[in-house]
Amino acid sequence: MTETYAQASRSLLRNSLLDGLRGLLLERDWSAVRMSDVAAAAGVSRQTVYNEFGTRYGLAQAYAQRLAAQLAAIVGAALDTHPGDIPGALYEGFALFFTDIALDPMIASLLAGDANPDLLRLITTDAGPLITTASEILHQALADSTWLNMSYDDAERIARTLTRMALSYVAMPPEGDRDVAADLAAIIGPAIESARA
Repeated sequence: MTETYAQASRSLLRNSLLDGLRGLLLERDWSAVRMSDVAAAAGVSRQTVYNEFGTRYGLAQAYAQRLAAQLAAIVGAALDTHPGDIPGALYEGFALFFTDIALDPMIASLLAGDANPDLLRLITTDAGPLITTASEILHQALADSTWLNMSYDDAERIARTLTRMALSYVAMPPEGDRDVAADLAAIIGPAIESARA
């Protein structure tokens, strides 16, 4: 499906605002970021930010959804670069996921000191949109993989499980004494192998 000019324009605006937020989060904690700061960083009016996201929480939710989509795409790309190697693909995908999530300024803000209730809600009671966004991307990657050759239903089931498992490590990062990427690859790999046609 071809994107219309209006859709492309809105997508560009949304990404500019979220990029502006990311830049601000590199300098300060989420609690110190105002909608007017995001507007200034993106070179638009404060009302434009409100029109796009509704509330400050809506802005945080959109940022988290974009992050979830990017991280799901990392796991999907790892599948493409390791044809025939399920453990290797999963290990690389999870390892990159954990590395990238640890470097993200919103996640750093979430985990620093007293956790902000809004950010905690994003990954706990209000995590539905994140799970949906990331699992849809992973589902597509699994279903489209020619070397995995798995049914649509199995791909969906595994994508949702992978997403929920990976997101559980956002609020509680992997233990330093374990190679969690290897552990997850060892646990999930056989499930994917048994789902292959």
